[in-house]
Amino acid sequence: MKQIWYLIYNLLVVPLIKFVLFFLKFFNAKIKEGIQGRKKLLENLIIDLAGIDRRKKMIWFHSSSMGEFEQAKPIIEKLRKEKNVNVIITFFSPSGYTNSLKYPFAEIIAYFPFDTAMMTKRFLNLVRPNLAVFMRYDIWPNMIWQLEKKNIPSFIVDATMRNKTSRKWVISKSFHKSFYAHVTRILAVSKNDEENFKEFDINCDIIKAVGDTRFDRVYQKSLLAKEKKLFKDGFFKGKKVFVIGSSWENDQEVMLPALIKLMDFDPSVITIIVPHEPTIIHLETIENTLLGKYESIRFSYLNNYKKERVIIIDSIGILLTLYSYAHAAYIGGSFKQGIHNVLEPAVYGIPVLYGPKHENSQEAIQLKNIGGGIVITNKKEAYKKLRKIFIDDKERLKIGKICSNYVKENIGATDRILVEIYKYI
Repeated sequence: MKQIWYLIYNLLVVPLIKFVLFFLKFFNAKIKEGIQGRKKLLENLIIDLAGIDRRKKMIWFHSSSMGEFEQAKPIIEKLRKEKNVNVIITFFSPSGYTNSLKYPFAEIIAYFPFDTAMMTKRFLNLVRPNLAVFMRYDIWPNMIWQLEKKNIPSFIVDATMRNKTSRKWVISKSFHKSFYAHVTRILAVSKNDEENFKEFDINCDIIKAVGDTRFDRVYQKSLLAKEKKLFKDGFFKGKKVFVIGSSWENDQEVMLPALIKLMDFDPSVITIIVPHEPTIIHLETIENTLLGKYESIRFSYLNNYKKERVIIIDSIGILLTLYSYAHAAYIGGSFKQGIHNVLEPAVYGIPVLYGPKHENSQEAIQLKNIGGGIVITNKKEAYKKLRKIFIDDKERLKIGKICSNYVKENIGATDRILVEIYKYI
């Protein structure tokens, strides 16, 4: 079946992808940027590789974008501490590539080549990696087939496979089997994912559940975040802080009325709102919603703070640190298309609240099942549950403890992954 899918993929699928991308570049700036960035990919690689010490082994890590790269960082950084190797990192998305150019633990940062038989072959002939690591799900058939042909070990790390996924549909399943079967190791995040991968009728010996590096990464980052001082010492003394993280308008429509009511009930509550996209329009929408009820202040104007009970964050990159000040947090996206990262607040041992659209996150599901995640579906329920955790300190601390224990109990995937990698380098 591999040969049949090879022909279908290269004669039909690849030309179709190229046509769609060529068309969409006129309407999507990111796609256009990605196409432009790959035009001199091989030429840039030749220049970058000229200064590489080829006596060292070359380990290649590929991530789709920044989210997956965050999962790769604990592996890369510990690998560099323990082994004298070269590291090359590639990205599919322009945002991942652009935002990682100064990453200090890699010799080369590059785009992933277009997945044609010719380009993948030329890429591998230049880079000559000793091992390839694909993060999570961004797997490309021609590259996998070329790696196997050249006897280069390939890993899928932090691999996930849901119970209900289009990858298991009959034709799709046959297609995915045609390259999953040719990966050296599939390191899944859970036993459930491991069992789902086995449904592809591939060699079970290549599949193993080792955990999720996101737990390692968020724990590492939380230790660093605690050292940052976003507010003066004593700023929140005697206050109870609630953080709404990565919120969309859908989240705010539910949470802001509940919070206004909570602040009416409890004068000690302060709310920090962190919009997913802190545009001027989004910030003004939040301010207008609060108008007439509570004064708010933007974070960039905090020097003019006059005891406002709502702080609106108008910058990016500080959310993890903000959670360290919180008594509880709500995670955005869960009234829109899907929840954002629940581990970032959970690591600090606080209750984590979120809406009904959280099935995209195994961690959100697991936290709910063990009593650390609190699901809300409407304004009335939001107020009721917020009031309970802010009145009952004992209950709040109990729920927070469940969250922090959940993160700590799942740390260690990085070490288990490196044990498997070291068998091949």
